[in-house]
Amino acid sequence: MRITIPYKPREWQRTAHQSMRRFNVLVLHRRAGKTELALMELLDRAMTFAQTLGMFVYVAPQLKQAKAVAWARLKQIVAPLVQTGHVAINESELSVAFKHNGAIVRLFGSDNPDALRGLRLDFAVLDEVAQMKPELWFEVCRPALADREGGALFIGTVKRVDLFSQIYHVGLERMAAGEEWFVGLWTCYETEGLSSREIEEMRDTMSEQAFAREMLCDFSAQGDDQLISLNDVQISGGRSYTTGDIAASPVVLGVDGARFGNDRSVIVRRQGLQMFAPIVMRSLDNMQLAARVSQEIEQHKPHAVFVDAADAGVIDRLRMLHYSITEVPFGGKAAKEELYINKRTEMWFKLRDWVDAGGAIYDELTLKQELATPVYEFDVRGRYKLESKDDIRARLPDAGSPDIGDALALTFAADLPPPNIHVDYDPTHPFAPPVAQRPRNEARRAGYHPMKHWRER
Repeated sequence: MRITIPYKPREWQRTAHQSMRRFNVLVLHRRAGKTELALMELLDRAMTFAQTLGMFVYVAPQLKQAKAVAWARLKQIVAPLVQTGHVAINESELSVAFKHNGAIVRLFGSDNPDALRGLRLDFAVLDEVAQMKPELWFEVCRPALADREGGALFIGTVKRVDLFSQIYHVGLERMAAGEEWFVGLWTCYETEGLSSREIEEMRDTMSEQAFAREMLCDFSAQGDDQLISLNDVQISGGRSYTTGDIAASPVVLGVDGARFGNDRSVIVRRQGLQMFAPIVMRSLDNMQLAARVSQEIEQHKPHAVFVDAADAGVIDRLRMLHYSITEVPFGGKAAKEELYINKRTEMWFKLRDWVDAGGAIYDELTLKQELATPVYEFDVRGRYKLESKDDIRARLPDAGSPDIGDALALTFAADLPPPNIHVDYDPTHPFAPPVAQRPRNEARRAGYHPMKHWRER
């Protein structure tokens, strides 16, 4: 039997079809024709499938979006086959079934991932992946492809750090390693999807960053409201400093304890421009976390230890052990209250300034995603306001939480004098600890307590 459907692919579409492997990532601009390519790829695989009960799915961010964007076009493509009796359409399930082999092409929305659970998939298209929650792929689609080693096609446009950017970078690594991955990227100048006049009109009216992301598919382009760009984070991860480079800088610890869900307890050590490998732990109680912080204090002799004020049990335990601890309320007042709405926003902006000044973060994908995800806005007084942790969590891959980023930000809770400068306490300073918790000798006084108001002896 020979079944044909009318389709004349553009050059980029032809290249993409011919280059397909088991897992495929296609990065494209708006109106490039990616949905047309996805539907044709699904139909071709379904029509030529040699096994029984093949299941091929198209997933959009929402079911109503899948119906509006793809359903009418899918029915139009297979209409001649419906007339000849080769295909049956099911309106209620948004599916088409090929009678010669039983293969089904069906549409879903990522807003109802449970509808996909329990299915055995042979090929899945995830359209506009950046708008989908990570669990749709990692917990639903990927396991469903395992039975018959099915494949997937991820297509979308660039936004910021999200599931799509994560899969794109993983795909590049896997493809370079010779695995069954293909990654393709086409800009608005390469797809013939838009006229040159329309492209120039958009270039003139859109911001430079928005045009770079939306039309040039530039993952490194910083959003207008993005605190730290992915490009800056990538550069920071490639830096490193020697012991001699940072010897004159104070050692600082930032501690962010877990509260619930996927949150982790994190200890970050930073000395000057160098951040060291974070210590990330799960399922620790207050006593266990305090003991781990105590080990870091004894090993590295930090000049300051900043702990999230929400971790009261950890703080109390460390003070019982006679360590000088500075508790930092994330929602408290910023030192520069006229610029920042709260302490958390101020610390993250100081973290951004540190990256711009040459700071070297630990080279890890999870941390890079956490740092490049947050956006900011302004309150009614014109002050900076970082987006909430819950909002950041919703956009991070694997529905994670920016715990490592928060721990690193804590190391910027207060300015510290160089370690070779002796300081006196200012009891009126907001970060001054209770008298009973102050270091007992001159050396520890100089080494453990952060001072904003200090004088050189």
